[in-house]
Amino acid sequence: MMLDGQPRYDSYKDSGVPWIGAVPSDWDVLPGRACLYESSEKNTGMKVDTVLSLSYGRVKVKPIEEQFGLMPESYETYQIVQPGDIIIRGTDLQNDVTSLRTGLAKDHGIITSAYINLRPKPNISPFYLHYLLSSYDDMKVFYGLGSGLRQNLSYDDFKYMGITVPDLNTQNRIVSFLDEKTAEIDAAVEKKRRLIELLNEQKAILINRAVTKGLNPDAPMKDSGVDWIGEIPAHWDVTKVKSVFDLLDNRRIPLSGDVRGQMTERTYDYYGASGAIDKVDDYIFDETTILVAEDGANLVMRNLPLAIIATGKYWVNNHAHILRPRDGDVYYWANALEAADYRTLISGAAQPKLTKDAIKNVFLPRPPTNEQADISKRLEAIPSQFEPLENAVAQEISTLNEFKQTLIANAVTGKIKI
Repeated sequence: MMLDGQPRYDSYKDSGVPWIGAVPSDWDVLPGRACLYESSEKNTGMKVDTVLSLSYGRVKVKPIEEQFGLMPESYETYQIVQPGDIIIRGTDLQNDVTSLRTGLAKDHGIITSAYINLRPKPNISPFYLHYLLSSYDDMKVFYGLGSGLRQNLSYDDFKYMGITVPDLNTQNRIVSFLDEKTAEIDAAVEKKRRLIELLNEQKAILINRAVTKGLNPDAPMKDSGVDWIGEIPAHWDVTKVKSVFDLLDNRRIPLSGDVRGQMTERTYDYYGASGAIDKVDDYIFDETTILVAEDGANLVMRNLPLAIIATGKYWVNNHAHILRPRDGDVYYWANALEAADYRTLISGAAQPKLTKDAIKNVFLPRPPTNEQADISKRLEAIPSQFEPLENAVAQEISTLNEFKQTLIANAVTGKIKI
């Protein structure tokens, strides 16, 4: 996609690389080995103790609370990262086609040796190279590469990859231009994401009100005795999870990523704490249940659904509690569990956890069964009130992100003159 109205360079030549196309005549197209090399210096002797991670296209310092469960001795196997290095997550291309796989390091630290650490040579700006490789990532160039059962990348895949190389002054101009323009786009996207957050907050208020107060605004009320529930209709009562659900955690079976990666049919949903995270060949449940996250930051942050209705045939790992309602309306119960306040029941500061005993003692409002069905009908109608605006804003975000990707791709391949 070209950007209409943008100036172009005086003349072009064929790059010889399908995903690059034509480049300015005075630009070089070099193999990766001429522009970068692999740095794999191990952290022997614990020379560096700042742990880094690659997340959502950014290399950042990993907070200490997220390092739970990793023994310090294992940091010696990590590789040392310098500011300006480009980190590539080259694993599992076959099963994960959505994650951002590149990031530019801005800190001195260490990162798992499962990642590829590319260090730019003097003829190329690390900031320019990062924009270029992130553009390749957006174009899904990496997914035609890789080897092994799960299509893992290695440095060999980058040694012969075509790299567009203008002179350093041009590289720096491109970087300055993209820094400014992408910051403007990111700010516009953030405003729209905040609007979606506000819509979700309004939606949650309506759901909470229906779950805890019912549909009759004139109903006599009484104190529930539970802070998050507040007053409930006088003819309702308050119950605990253990009184209305069967807990089926003993039937959970975790499957490692390697085991799942070797499966071929991949027909059934594989659930974890945040919902369906993969597909597998077999199932262990064939009924409707409600899954509630057992661990993870979302127990505290609550930026993803916590209670999910699972139907049909599926598999569940050991990161979600499995609740089967003994009676009542499953949709009502799922929304009541989503509305519940778990903060006083969560243990573990480093790795938040909602234990089996804790979830059994979660308080829930319980209306009569016929009222649960009426409330569920109202609950099912709430999302449709917000969907038109949410969809419109989501489309605007998608358009902005696509424009950002196009802008970067056109700048680093010389389709527009900077």
